[in-house]
Amino acid sequence: MKIIFWGTPEYSIPSLDIFIKSKHEVIAVVSQPDKKRSRGNKLISSPVKSFAEQESIKIYTPDKIRGNNDFINELKLLSCDLFIVIAYGKILPIEILKIPKYGCWNAHASLLPRWRGAAPIQWSLIKGDEFTGIGIMKMNEGLDTGDILLEEKIKIDNNDNLNTLSEKLSILSAKLFLNATSLIEENINKNNNSQLTKQNTLGREITYARMIEKSDFKVDWSNEAIKISRQIKALYPRANTTFRGKNLKILKIKVLSSDEIKNEKYLFMSNYSKAGIILAVIKNEGIIISTKTDPIILLEAKLEGKNISSKEKLIQQLKPSVGEYLSD
Repeated sequence: MKIIFWGTPEYSIPSLDIFIKSKHEVIAVVSQPDKKRSRGNKLISSPVKSFAEQESIKIYTPDKIRGNNDFINELKLLSCDLFIVIAYGKILPIEILKIPKYGCWNAHASLLPRWRGAAPIQWSLIKGDEFTGIGIMKMNEGLDTGDILLEEKIKIDNNDNLNTLSEKLSILSAKLFLNATSLIEENINKNNNSQLTKQNTLGREITYARMIEKSDFKVDWSNEAIKISRQIKALYPRANTTFRGKNLKILKIKVLSSDEIKNEKYLFMSNYSKAGIILAVIKNEGIIISTKTDPIILLEAKLEGKNISSKEKLIQQLKPSVGEYLSD
């Protein structure tokens, strides 16, 4: 089948690559326009555009798609069988959804209808979901409301963060989408849509994964320790606090359990009334900080203007004092 691939970030590339190497023909790629992404305001192409250029595939990067008649007419002239959409970054309007012969299909990184929207991976981590997955969905005008053709669930590991979980889901998306394309071909040959499942029959809660905002990255030390831990994993590597007036990115922490706190090596101030106070500095391990609930130990961070440091190197870099406060 002739395919037009829609995608923008690195996350989309494994799927584009697998279709390029398949029996199908990727006749064009649609990606977001070049953006100023560096300090010198240099225009940088999206990862998908750069990859497509290396593969000598025709590329479109329209500033807008809704009401862009020239772009829409050009898509129609390509006589495409399928649109495959993975993290393109914009909602496709009905006039575009109607173009491909066999529909527009999307790989969404959640167990729909849970986490419809822009940031499903982040919100599955923030809320402490035990499982997530990929759903291959036939697109309609709604926000991730289409019927599902294929789905695969995976467990979220305790040590997963945004990077590791995104990588797992990106690889799974590529594999599952190729399988889904075979099913689409079978259904076309049999004139059969019975393999599609409506989301409202899955018995799951409908939730929405709003876009991550700048304020979400600030660590609120007055929060519960487990929520702080989830936030840092979900927004890796951008969750941050302030230390002595400088931005400090929090990359890795560990919540100390009640049993660990009783250990002799964790003898530190037990009477504290505020969250975000440095309770102890443990040589060769890290910096213990108070929260609303259990203390956490800061294991890895990046201070503004400095390299990433961990454990003893982090202690040497920050030179923290017991009783100091970190702020949000």
